[in-house]
Amino acid sequence: MRILLVEDDQLLGDGVKAGLAQSGFNVDWVRDGVAAELALKTGEYAGVVLDLGLPRLAGMELLARQRALGNKVPVLILTARDRVEDRIKGLDAGADDYLIKPFDLHELAARLRALVRRASGAAAPRLQVAGIELDPAARSVRYRGQPVELSLREFALLQELMLNAGRVLSREQLAQRLYAWGEEIESNAIEVHVHHLRRKLAPELVRTVRGVGYMLPREAA
Repeated sequence: MRILLVEDDQLLGDGVKAGLAQSGFNVDWVRDGVAAELALKTGEYAGVVLDLGLPRLAGMELLARQRALGNKVPVLILTARDRVEDRIKGLDAGADDYLIKPFDLHELAARLRALVRRASGAAAPRLQVAGIELDPAARSVRYRGQPVELSLREFALLQELMLNAGRVLSREQLAQRLYAWGEEIESNAIEVHVHHLRRKLAPELVRTVRGVGYMLPREAA
């Protein structure tokens, strides 16, 4: 899952980006509100981790603008502002969660997984589609009860397909969601990952919609 981190503190930003990467997230990091606004216009994100005390454009104003534009991306405010009034203001402005610094990176990752899960309409912590069970927290996959070993990128691809089961995702959409800024991506990378998923699960599971993209059916064939 691709996450936008909006944090102006260099040391904290480095730590959060590294910690979320270890939890399986692809993280784009910007350090001011204007850069975040541009990133949200041009990128596709599963969630946003937003500081409030940002240069150029305050976090609360950025959040208000995005909600006014109809952007429904899940937003988790991550801030040192710990007053009840601040938490109420952030949540009423459109934030989906509010976490106070200092914080635990494992808790941050868990909260992000929950936000993304709810945004996709999934209530259970494990995704179950077409005989596949995927556990985002344990980063494990089982198909028809048997464990399946996947690479990090294969796992991320499968998770996106399961979160959007029954919908076609284009190659461009998948590349946006699987790769963060600065990561090198080969022209046929998505096709290669799909090929590996089919080989490790079942050839018929990931379907190609010619000229459009790929999809995972809601039910096994």
